[in-house]
Amino acid sequence: MVVINHLLLKRRLRTRIAESRAQLYRTAYAWCHHPDRADDLVQETLLKAIKNLHTLQDEQALRPWLYRIMTNCHRDALRQQRDNLNIDEMELACEDCPEMSAERAHTVLTVRQAIHRLGDDQRKVITLVDLEGFSYSEVAGILEIPMGTVMSRLSRAREQLKQQLLHTTEQVAPHNLNLVRIKYENG
Repeated sequence: MVVINHLLLKRRLRTRIAESRAQLYRTAYAWCHHPDRADDLVQETLLKAIKNLHTLQDEQALRPWLYRIMTNCHRDALRQQRDNLNIDEMELACEDCPEMSAERAHTVLTVRQAIHRLGDDQRKVITLVDLEGFSYSEVAGILEIPMGTVMSRLSRAREQLKQQLLHTTEQVAPHNLNLVRIKYENG
């Protein structure tokens, strides 16, 4: 009976790990800014998680455990990449130069204006979830609305924000498409 329970637990955890792929990919994409690298990072994370499943002590800690594995995999990938970089081929960018400060300020202003153009309900949900980091259930409690409403408002707000920012970017600098690209993937 103990063996059967252990096998069922292992199967359930593997299923939950597999279901985490899309969420892990979103974070990996935000870290790597490249779909292939993000996919490689997620693949390596999932393989290590399944291989080391026996080290997970608390099933409730699965999500942070997966992200800790992905963080370590990303750190390892950056080390390998750094070891292979030729400094002469690198374009060095300053963080404090006036150009970067102006570009950052412009980006912040553009995003704030786009958020301001959202409807009040959507603006509340997107700022609470995406800027303040509240969970859907916490936002539902704060705004006293059903969680499904939070999710639908957030989805619509992200899509509108994405469209506004893409439209603004193409109008301001069609030759510089990497100025502002925000991509939200649901699923």
